Amino acid sequence: MMTKALISPYRYAVYFAPPTDNPWWQVGSQWLGRCAAGGALKLMPALSGISDEAFRQVTAAPRRYGFHATLKAPFTLASGTDFGQLEKALKTIAACTHRFEMPMLKVALLDDFLALVPQPLSAAANAVADRCVIELQPLAAPLSATELQRRRQSPLTPSQDALMLRWGYPFVLDEFQLHCSLTGSLKHLNPQQVLNLQQAAQDWFANLPPCRFETLALFVEPTPGADFVLQAHFRLAA
Repeated sequence: MMTKALISPYRYAVYFAPPTDNPWWQVGSQWLGRCAAGGALKLMPALSGISDEAFRQVTAAPRRYGFHATLKAPFTLASGTDFGQLEKALKTIAACTHRFEMPMLKVALLDDFLALVPQPLSAAANAVADRCVIELQPLAAPLSATELQRRRQSPLTPSQDALMLRWGYPFVLDEFQLHCSLTGSLKHLNPQQVLNLQQAAQDWFANLPPCRFETLALFVEPTPGADFVLQAHFRLAA
């Protein structure tokens, strides 16, 4: 289902995100404390061993983006490109991609943050992400010098830097791992606190039905620095 496009948002992003009536969306949004479909604050779970304020702080970074896994990282449209072209490209990818059930999503520590990752890794999800990266790149403007500088503040391998220059994001194709971020950096926590938080997250997402990959979700950043908003779902083929 397509919703009305915003007028000239700052950036677009293409994500995996469950439909808003899906329990994975509802439980994930509650964990983050925000529903990106309506912007409403959600009552976050009370966790043992971490204060409500500390929990809000460690989830602040992913809360801004909403519950999702990145397929095509945030980008601005290239000069001479309009929303209609982006919409057409997303419809084309969706029509050629069949819905599928994801492997079990489990909480894992990736570098210094917690995320839900399919275990085993999903070749089907990776293939969708590759298509989005490659086929949507002609519609994306090159990264600005400021954006390149910001990305390079975190250490990148030569391969990751080359991918960023070519595709606008360093963690794509061979460097890609589908994940739904549940926290920002946990470097300031001690190992036991991280383990406690990881177990709490695993308990929170336990007992949900299998997660299906059914749509391409278009998110927008209305103005620089604003929270990302779910704008549309493009349903995959049966």
